Amino acid sequence: MTISTPPPELDLDEAPTYASAPVEEQRLHRKRQLAAAFRIFARYGYDEGVAGHITARDPELIDHFWVNPYSVHFSRIKVSDLLLVDARGRIAHGARRTNKAAFWIHSSIHDARPDVVAVAHAHTIHGRAWAALDRPLDPIVQESCAFWRDHVLFDEYRGLVLERDEGERIAARLGPARAAILRHHGLLTVGRTVEEAAWWFIAMNRACEMQLLAEAAGTPRIMTEEEAEVAHRQFGSANMARNNFQLLSSLVFEEEPDVLD
Repeated sequence: MTISTPPPELDLDEAPTYASAPVEEQRLHRKRQLAAAFRIFARYGYDEGVAGHITARDPELIDHFWVNPYSVHFSRIKVSDLLLVDARGRIAHGARRTNKAAFWIHSSIHDARPDVVAVAHAHTIHGRAWAALDRPLDPIVQESCAFWRDHVLFDEYRGLVLERDEGERIAARLGPARAAILRHHGLLTVGRTVEEAAWWFIAMNRACEMQLLAEAAGTPRIMTEEEAEVAHRQFGSANMARNNFQLLSSLVFEEEPDVLD
């Protein structure tokens, strides 16, 4: 296959990022999307006891981030439950405690990547199954190409991430990529908005599931470089990620309005 001209632009409205909005409006938007992301993750079965966390950098206190409280089920998280954590792991706003692993992984990535607003990590069935194979994803379907040459394999395992140095190693291995497969652990995605990070996580978990299914049935055909490049430009679009996430968050806001409390 030879691509002689760039693929056409996607027919999508530009999803807002609120980047130029007043700080208070940005903060409220991020917190609402963050709370909705947990409800969405619960709907998809991404909960695993007390494991899993999504963070959103505060738009004003940029070395602080908002995160879910420890031991609250994703399906019950509300905006008012979210905790604001400072650069040393101390709770700056909120009455509950946080997950230590959430701090070391997420703070290291937020420190290393000033372009990242949100980081998502959860222990999903298909994500962990793929992580056990010690391989990056292949470009076998168009949606998987959102991660073509844009994800890494973190091939260390030392148990729970309870120390700063391991969080820093994960951040260093991630580099400028949008996602990481953590061997024997699961998936991690980042984005310039909460919507992007959460959608990339959903998309990556589905990519793992699709490749597991395809390889169980036979030998998947790998896309050519040209095919993968086209699909990456289209399905790796940050605007597409925001639009896709907003379809899901709008359902949450309509069907579970207590999320905004």
